[in-house]
Amino acid sequence: MFSAEFQREGLVRDGELVVGKEFSNVKSFRSRIDEAEGFSGVWEIVKDTVKASLGEQRLGMLLFLDDLPLHLGAYHPLGTNNIVLNRSLVNIVEAVTKSRRLVNAFVYSLLTHEYLHALGHISEAEVRSLVYDVSRACFGDDHIVTTLAEKSPWVLIKGIPLSTIAAPKQAMEIVKDFEKPNQGYIV
Repeated sequence: MFSAEFQREGLVRDGELVVGKEFSNVKSFRSRIDEAEGFSGVWEIVKDTVKASLGEQRLGMLLFLDDLPLHLGAYHPLGTNNIVLNRSLVNIVEAVTKSRRLVNAFVYSLLTHEYLHALGHISEAEVRSLVYDVSRACFGDDHIVTTLAEKSPWVLIKGIPLSTIAAPKQAMEIVKDFEKPNQGYIV
């Protein structure tokens, strides 16, 4: 096991500062986020980048889509294995950007934030900093994922008057096959 602690400068693991350190698989993560299909494709990247940079993981997460207030991207109800993602907001980003790469970066940022909460990081300030640290380490300084982590995922829809958009409320839905089982059954 390793010891990890949050410090103002970023994450320290086994006495070594992780901030600013890029992994050799940056190109792979960049390619994967650009080409990921659907929420489960982005989710696999979230888990892999968090494990690669922080050494933390959690299995059995579920993703729900709901039409939340547009100032809220997603949330993780503490004590559950659920993440609820704002379907309306993702639809707006899809319509405005018309870019799979940008939508994937947006969804990655939101899911990584909530996954870190699910891993036990409760403080919003700590989680925001960790999302940036993970993004920078795994995608590099000059990637849109890192930009969204540094500034805010909402920069993609800056200038869109969200308060004037009346998104119809639909029933909450679970994303099927969100997390692919990678553990065999023990017989």
